[in-house]
Amino acid sequence: MTQPTHTHRESGGKYAELQQHEGAGPLAGQWLVIYEDLTKGIQSATTQADWLTSYREIKPDDCIICMGTGHDHIKGNKDKPCGHCYGLGRVRKDGHSPIDLWELADVAQRIIIELENDLYELRQVAAHPGVMELIKRERQEAIDNSIAEQEEKWRRGKGHGPGGQRHTGD
Repeated sequence: MTQPTHTHRESGGKYAELQQHEGAGPLAGQWLVIYEDLTKGIQSATTQADWLTSYREIKPDDCIICMGTGHDHIKGNKDKPCGHCYGLGRVRKDGHSPIDLWELADVAQRIIIELENDLYELRQVAAHPGVMELIKRERQEAIDNSIAEQEEKWRRGKGHGPGGQRHTGD
């Protein structure tokens, strides 16, 4: 049986990337990824852009039961944590489930260190001049667009006055 190499970011599952090649005909100029759904045993193809946004590579210390999500996909209850990794989505470096609280704490510490490194990198990006200004400008533009959309919806909507007209003063 083929080993899983990827999992879907939202719905989980086990997938193996088989090959990549350039499309032909109407798909000329696009790279295609051929993969196999190991649960269903079906081979499929998708564009490389969809593959990169929808699927993520399985890390060596990801839980083999939940594929790193922390939820138990076998029982189908996403409100309950995975019993193999205790809801962390990760296991020991050797791939086995933590045996006691100290091993579980080591796994949690690895996750915390990775998150701290990611946060440090984000802070480095935000420290560049103009980045925060760009974020503020984009945020204000989104607010302005939302207000304009709500006002346009109100103008097109039915009023409560006589004949459905709006009372606008006077």
